[in-house]
Amino acid sequence: MRLYNWPSTVSARWFHPLVLLVWFIIGLGLRFTNLTAKPPWTDEFATLVFSLGNSFLPVPLDQAIAPDILLQSLQPNLASGVGDVIHHLMTEDNHPPLYFVLVHLWMKLFPNEGELVSLFAARSFPALLGAVLIPLSYILGNLAFRSTLVAQLAAAMMAASPYAVYLGQEARHYTLAMIWVIASLSCLVIATRHIQNRTPLSLWVIISWVGVNGLGIATHYFFVLTLCAEALVLIFLAWQQSTQAKTLVFFSSVWWRIYAVAIGTAISCLVWLPGFLQNRYRSSLTEWIRSDRVGLEWLNPIFQAFAAWVTMIMLLPVESPQLAIVIVSGLGMLMFAIWATPILLRGWKFQLYQPQTNLETQVFTGVILGAIALFFILSYIFGIDITRGARYNFVYFPAVIILVGASLAPCWQTSKKAVTIIWLMGLVSAVTVICNLGYQKYYRPDLLLPIIQQNSQVPVLIATTHKTLVQTGEMMGIARELKFSDLQTTTQFLLAHQEKDPNTSTITLENTLKQLPRPLDLWLVNFYAPIPVEVNKCLPESQSSAAVNGYEYKIYHCL
Repeated sequence: MRLYNWPSTVSARWFHPLVLLVWFIIGLGLRFTNLTAKPPWTDEFATLVFSLGNSFLPVPLDQAIAPDILLQSLQPNLASGVGDVIHHLMTEDNHPPLYFVLVHLWMKLFPNEGELVSLFAARSFPALLGAVLIPLSYILGNLAFRSTLVAQLAAAMMAASPYAVYLGQEARHYTLAMIWVIASLSCLVIATRHIQNRTPLSLWVIISWVGVNGLGIATHYFFVLTLCAEALVLIFLAWQQSTQAKTLVFFSSVWWRIYAVAIGTAISCLVWLPGFLQNRYRSSLTEWIRSDRVGLEWLNPIFQAFAAWVTMIMLLPVESPQLAIVIVSGLGMLMFAIWATPILLRGWKFQLYQPQTNLETQVFTGVILGAIALFFILSYIFGIDITRGARYNFVYFPAVIILVGASLAPCWQTSKKAVTIIWLMGLVSAVTVICNLGYQKYYRPDLLLPIIQQNSQVPVLIATTHKTLVQTGEMMGIARELKFSDLQTTTQFLLAHQEKDPNTSTITLENTLKQLPRPLDLWLVNFYAPIPVEVNKCLPESQSSAAVNGYEYKIYHCL
């Protein structure tokens, strides 16, 4: 059928690989453009430190330290190996080790040109994996809908998606996790066809599916949400088939092999459970997604989730420093959404009511809705608001891209211009991300440093309250900017540790200030503890300064 495949006049063997290569080159170029222009933030520092086989624990606490001391954990250690990566990660962090081990091996390919680890080396790996998602989207689109047109549109949307570009430029594990999501969804598509035809899964599909799921869990624990969404789809199909057959199908030979996959996957999950539960840093590192809501805060997960959905396709410069650009961008996105949403809905309905694509459309829709439902259950019932982190939508984002490609396919036959405009919006949005006008980093030490330069001409002490490696990473961001700047002022850092009692940080700061010579400028940066008496002897800065993402600060001049 011409509707589901590219016009036959251009269907030579070389055509589809060539078009796919174009999407790959565009996607690769977008992900590598300005790759190191944005400063790393605290999560990326965790990737850098652990992938080197280093630890955060040697960073001195409760004493004034120089920037170079704070940055020691970012120095490559030739003696560190894969075992060190796994050990430090499992004892200090709350993530599984597969990605960090791969980055450890990857970074060995790059010569160490300076004292600190190369940011390009760390970010180039996820950027490359992000580009690999483009041909994988083509494969999944073609497998699911048996359509080269759907496959090409899915690849094109993956190449230019602002959300995909954002994750591709993060020195984190999300692009690798999405590779396993696509592979697992491919196995799900094959399984649903076996269920529909009432034929048992082959042994190679069972082994592949279990293996992929195990690798997904070894990359990110939230991959479990993908598996749960797939399980919900399978349960729905079983119920649907039981209703049609007027008998339970759960004990048929087809389903026993599905159970084998479930058991194998469960075992691959349980492997990581002891280390996950025993990690004493786990609860502290996840405090930021735990929330006790009051009033309108109950609406936050809805708006946060909606913002993530929108930016999978479009994102204009809504984070520009100029208000006029923000307003115009917001209005532009609203108008585009009003125009494009009916087009996508019509295409989705068309695929849903076609006998050839009904099952596949149901499967991908079910995965997306199931994952979203799990997000809201965790947020509203368990108080774990994972909608606060747009990056966690990686668990179902590939399914969205495939479904968007399928929804655009019918439109391509009637209005190629509309499909082109939707893709171009994605391309402009991707440029918005790489220019740091959308999906900005959570921490902006590059903005804080000029403020320090402007306000302090005497030695500086930057003090923060410390609980976990998160706060260490926050200060590393500032120290790294200092290292690459021309700031001549002597700067020291104080990580005042606290377990439960904030006064411990207060006492530490007071004792440290008594030991340091004057004059001194004290910068309290993300300092969440009572202000000590010694600080009251200093003069607070009277002029207000600009706000900086990730850094709340107060300035005191100690004469």
